[in-house]
Amino acid sequence: MGDRPVLYIEDNFHNRRLVRKILASRGFEVLEAEDGLSGLAMLRALRPPLVLLDIGLPDIDGLEVVARIRADAELRATPVIAITASAMRGDRERFLERGCDDYLSKPLQALELIALVERHYPVDPAPGAEA
Repeated sequence: MGDRPVLYIEDNFHNRRLVRKILASRGFEVLEAEDGLSGLAMLRALRPPLVLLDIGLPDIDGLEVVARIRADAELRATPVIAITASAMRGDRERFLERGCDDYLSKPLQALELIALVERHYPVDPAPGAEA
């Protein structure tokens, strides 16, 4: 893994590519998973210190992914930012109540994405360390 890894769980290739380009410009390495189950497996294996999570995934949805992260003693402290097209009134509150640390609606704004990632990225993440 690179110096500042971030896991992005997103089924849409174009969205993954966009986030990868935006965050790479700021020195982040974006690890990519196409669905919730592979994302959870990558999170357990690689332990990146931040997760970006699409809510509308093809296998298990993002809310189930965050529920499994929060139920796992070794992963529960990992910050999770929901990135979703759901932008209805109350969606932000619903995602925060279900365990996400923050929320960003699509279409993404590069500066908003960078600001959220910078805000939630641990200052000194120790590789493989428990939080």
